Amino acid sequence: MEKTWRWFGKKDPITLDMLRQIGVEGIVTALYDVPNNEIWQTEDILDLKKFIEDAGLRWSVVESVPVSESIKYGGEDRNLLIENYKQTLKNLGEAGIKTVCYNFMPVIDWVRTDLHKTLPDGTQTLYFDKIKFAYFDCKILKRKGAEKDYSPEEMQQVNELESLITEVEKEKLIDTIIVKTQSFISRNIVNGNEDPVEAFRKLLTLYENVDREKLRENLRYFLQEIIPTAEKQGIQMCIHPDDPPFPVFGLPRIVSDEDDIRWILESIESPANGFTFCAGSLSAGIQNDVVDLAKKFVKRSFFVHLRSTEIKENGDFVEASHLGGRANLTELIRIFEKENPNVPMRVDHGKLMLDDVAKNYNPGYSFLGRMFALAQVEGMMAVVRNEVKTGII
Repeated sequence: MEKTWRWFGKKDPITLDMLRQIGVEGIVTALYDVPNNEIWQTEDILDLKKFIEDAGLRWSVVESVPVSESIKYGGEDRNLLIENYKQTLKNLGEAGIKTVCYNFMPVIDWVRTDLHKTLPDGTQTLYFDKIKFAYFDCKILKRKGAEKDYSPEEMQQVNELESLITEVEKEKLIDTIIVKTQSFISRNIVNGNEDPVEAFRKLLTLYENVDREKLRENLRYFLQEIIPTAEKQGIQMCIHPDDPPFPVFGLPRIVSDEDDIRWILESIESPANGFTFCAGSLSAGIQNDVVDLAKKFVKRSFFVHLRSTEIKENGDFVEASHLGGRANLTELIRIFEKENPNVPMRVDHGKLMLDDVAKNYNPGYSFLGRMFALAQVEGMMAVVRNEVKTGII
């Protein structure tokens, strides 16, 4: 597998020179300064590509070309926005960038309730606390009918939390769930919104009439429109699974398990229609056997994210060590190194450790924590490659 790294452009405090020194081969990035829905211009793509190549690296994967909310819920302007998307793909293809990761998660890309959960060794990691999430949903967002999504026991805990939580903790929960984790990805909710909760409510109303089947059909429509362009340009489109892989805020999720993945890949039969195998997202769903999914979809996975999670008995989940958790990264590496050895791979979500803690990195995207994870993964890769070479597997 090609060792890649998610890099946030020329303003990223983690430089390309630093990445070369730690063994990174390819860069995963995007034109983060271009507003959602606008066309990525050829000159901007080529400028960034040259900047990366001048550092001795290659632009391996685009993550992501954002899919407009209007395309997801089926707005009146979706055809215009799809045309913009197709032109961006054309410009990327002509620039020689051939792998594009995207997602189809409504409103919110990924959800955590704590960005600095302290572990016994003093490092910090990302955490999802189901009761805190339910509290936000029911008591802060005050989503209509939210209580029905939780058990009586969970609602009792939510009500108990109501009497204990401070205003500072409430603000931190808002900042974590709908500001910090979203501002550098979807950019739907960003710092500076006078009322991010109200802005989030307005986004949710766009999906009032969109159920699971409707969202699936909107994805099929999107793929029917863009896949011919991707095929012509030799681009591999790879959809990212839901994070976490279960419904949140009453929104449908359609990339959460084997049935979803199979439906997407079969809905448009094309070598350009593929999957981003994110082991971390998939492992956060108790319904998923991650190794089994890798065996079934290894050939249609055009991009791999290696991380792992551990699910608690109460429904909480935590980002685990890359050597532990439910994902079983060693076995995943065996599958991909044998069946799809040239696929780009990036370590995903590193812990905050040592000097990372004082830096203002995007959540989950530390330097030392990811470098440590990359070293762990590279060690696993070396062992597996020797197994392949000697015929053990």
